[in-house]
Amino acid sequence: MSQKINKVILILALLCSCVWTGYAQTEITAKPDTVIPRDSVVTAVVPTPGETAASDSTVKAVLSAADSLPQPKVKLNEFKPDPNKALLYALVPGLGQIYNKKYWKLPLVYGAFMGCMYAITWNNKNYKDYSGAYFDIMEDYSKVLQGQQPGHEPYEGPWSDSWTIFVPVGQESSYVSNTQFQENLKRRKDYFRRYRDLSIIITVGVYAISIIDAYVDAQLFDFDISPDLSMHWSPEVTPKTRYTQASYGLNCSFKF
Repeated sequence: MSQKINKVILILALLCSCVWTGYAQTEITAKPDTVIPRDSVVTAVVPTPGETAASDSTVKAVLSAADSLPQPKVKLNEFKPDPNKALLYALVPGLGQIYNKKYWKLPLVYGAFMGCMYAITWNNKNYKDYSGAYFDIMEDYSKVLQGQQPGHEPYEGPWSDSWTIFVPVGQESSYVSNTQFQENLKRRKDYFRRYRDLSIIITVGVYAISIIDAYVDAQLFDFDISPDLSMHWSPEVTPKTRYTQASYGLNCSFKF
């Protein structure tokens, strides 16, 4: 009896399991949005070639649209010299131009200074030569005059080498009393002294110009120089007043 009851229970359990399995399959088919159980197999969805081409064209369109957008301009730290620093650097010739990054001006600055220094040196050397010759010949001439006085022996040398190098050998006695030769030495002395002093003044001017150039160049470093150089004119009428008559003319303006 008990065996029959066990068989009946087993049959009922099998029937219930079949009914539950069919119900579950019906729910999954009817409702695709239903959450799939954890034990079920999930398959990957592979797009068709048409869908792949459409997605590629969409990506290309987005990239082209991004490229067409205005790109932000990144401003780098542009060099702008400080006029006060340029003035301090310019106290040493050439450093102001180097600070302003105007290297092409260095040959001009140093060339001018070298020329001025050469002129000072050359004129000063000749001035010393003629100055020494003039003062020495005047001293020798005073000795000659003193020897011509009564009670003194005539003076015939030795002569100073500073002025005898300008006269022929053996004719020193005739040149020492030559007033024209003495005046010539004096003129040459004054000539080279004047040009030596002028060279010093020019050197100071070149130094000042190099300082001014460095300062002004730094001050006008970002000055916008427009290439539009034009002249505009228009008629001008001045109305009559109590003190002046009416006048007519042209008004000219230059744009640069």
